[in-house]
Formats: sequence, structure tokens, C-alpha cells
Amino acid sequence: RTTKAFHEDMGALGNLLPDIEPRATEYIPQMIAMIERLIAAGHAYAAEGHALFRVASYAAYGALSRRSRADMVAGARVEVAPYKEDPGDFVLWKPSTPDQPGWDSPWGRGRPGWHIECSAMSEDTLGDTFDIHGGGLDLVFPHHENEIAQSTCAHGGRPLARYWMHNGMLTDAGAKMSKSLGNIRTVRELLDEAPGEAIRLALLTAHYRDPLDWTSDRLRQARQTLDRFYRALTLPRDAVFERFGEAGKAVRPVREALEDDLNTPLALTHLHELAGAINRTTSDAERSALQRALETGGQLMGLLGQPPLDWLQGSAKADAERIEQRIAARATARRQRRFAEADNIRKELATEGVLLEDRPDGTTTWWRKD
Repeated sequence: RTTKAFHEDMGALGNLLPDIEPRATEYIPQMIAMIERLIAAGHAYAAEGHALFRVASYAAYGALSRRSRADMVAGARVEVAPYKEDPGDFVLWKPSTPDQPGWDSPWGRGRPGWHIECSAMSEDTLGDTFDIHGGGLDLVFPHHENEIAQSTCAHGGRPLARYWMHNGMLTDAGAKMSKSLGNIRTVRELLDEAPGEAIRLALLTAHYRDPLDWTSDRLRQARQTLDRFYRALTLPRDAVFERFGEAGKAVRPVREALEDDLNTPLALTHLHELAGAINRTTSDAERSALQRALETGGQLMGLLGQPPLDWLQGSAKADAERIEQRIAARATARRQRRFAEADNIRKELATEGVLLEDRPDGTTTWWRKD
């Protein structure tokens, strides 16, 4: 049930699902095998039903978090277990009580430590070394540091990952989100306030490595930004004029920003520039090429993938036929110079949350108001 809800939330945000979603309980044999290899190589040892990693055996321990061994030991907040050779040694396997989940192992019935799970699953699904390892900044130490130590020692010194990408944390009005403070916001809750695409854009307004302060104003601004982008895409365009060479040149700054450590704030700035250029130009050819560039740039970030009017009209689209009839009646009144009647129709629709825009070509476009 939890996995299904997670997939639904990720779909609402426009996230691609992973090819493989390993479950730790399905990899217990691989975890035991990795621990046995570490013990055989002298990087781990068994004690009182536990298996522990011998941190002193790995000279590069602490390189990712840039912590010295002395700092790690000094910063320990728990009493050192008597079966440890060194206070910094960490658990690979621990015994289970009768009421806890457990599996048979060479060290008795027990369960894996937190860190060995990830090392064993990545080895089995991705090999000894893979390209990118991600995670929150709060996982750098001890989790990722311990993953590196286990995997590197189990694989003869080969690195676990070539690149590490750590994301900043979400805060709520400046305060850390936590269950104890009762300020955690779930995707389901946010979807009651705004469409998933707006939530996605709001998250992209900060660089992934930086903290992001979540506020209702940030979400409101994200909706307004999407309104601006999609309105620019509703302006008249002609596929004949969508010169792919020009569009490719126009979208290049967006690509370059994303190639620079996923600089999404800068990429969004370039999308704003494209939308502004679309609104300013009087050239059909230039406008069509810029619209193609705006679409392409947005889609590189998982945005602007729906028909513009689907976004702009939103929930009001279910009432589209009646709204179109009112717009037609307004057009008739304007042609017949019954301007007061035409203004009343505009005001009537505005009270329903429907805004009208009269275009230079004589057509009228409408969208819902936030």
C-alpha cells in the first residue's frame, strides 16, 4: 500500500519511476555473503552475535564527510558497546530478539545493519562501481561514509560511486521539518493546494544542494510562473516557422545551466527570458522558434508537457462548452456595439474565476484564475 501511494505521488509530480526498486528483505543472502568477504579480508570481525566493520582497516574513512577519526569518536553520543574493538566500528549484523525480524546467519539469528543493505543491493543490481549515488545531506555521515567503506573494501579498493549528489533539506517557514514539530507536509496534502506540476516547479526554484524553505507563497509563485509560460505557448504559432536550428540555439542556455551541476534556478531564469521574448516579438517565425525552445527547455525539467489550455483552463475545462458560449455571446455583443453587455459577460465570468484575453487576431482565449 505504501509503495503504491509513493508511485502515485511521484506520478503526480511528473517523476520517472526507477527501473529497479530492490527490497532489502530479498537480498539477505547477498548481505551475508558480503559480510563474510569483509571478515575474510580482515575488514570486519564477529563478536557476541554481531558482525562489525573494522574502521581502522580502511585508511580513507571520513574522506566523503571530511571528518577525522578523532572528530568522529569525540562526536559520538552513545555509549560504546563492550564488544567493539574500536568506538568507531559499526554494525554489519546484529542479533534479533524472538519478537524481532531475523534470519539465520553464521553469527546466529539476526538482521542486517542499515548500511550493509545498500552496499549489497547496489552490488547486485549495479555492479561494484556505478556512476551517481544520491541522497540527502543528512546521510553523508555516517550512512554514505559507511557504505563507501564496506563496498570499497569488499571490492578490492574499487570505488562505490564516481559522483555523489547530496540534496539540501526542506524547511517550513525556516524551521526544519520533523514529526516532533508537526510541520511535515506530504505530497498528498500539497496536491490539495496545487497541481503536481506547480509543486515540481516550486522544488526546482532552489539548487538541489541548497536548503529550500517551503511556503505557500513559493507555491503560489510557481503557479503564476506556469501560467506565464503556458500563456506564451498559446500565442499564434505555425509549425512551418518552427525552425529547429533557431529553436536549438535559443534553448542552449537552458541546457548549459542544467549541465552545470543541475543549476535549475538559472535554467528557470532562461525560461523566463524565452517567455518574455515570445511576448515581445512581432515576427511569426521568431515567435514559433522561441515557443519550440520554451517547450523543449521546460520539458528538460519535466515541465510544460501538457497542452497549454489544459493547464490554463484547469478544473474549469469541464465547463468549457458553457464558457465558450458566453464568449461567443460577448463577441456578438461587441460586434453590435453593445459594449455594456459585453463587459457584463466578462465580469460574470471573472466572478467564476475565468479570465479572458482578447488577442490581436480577434480571437479570445480564456483560463482559470488561481
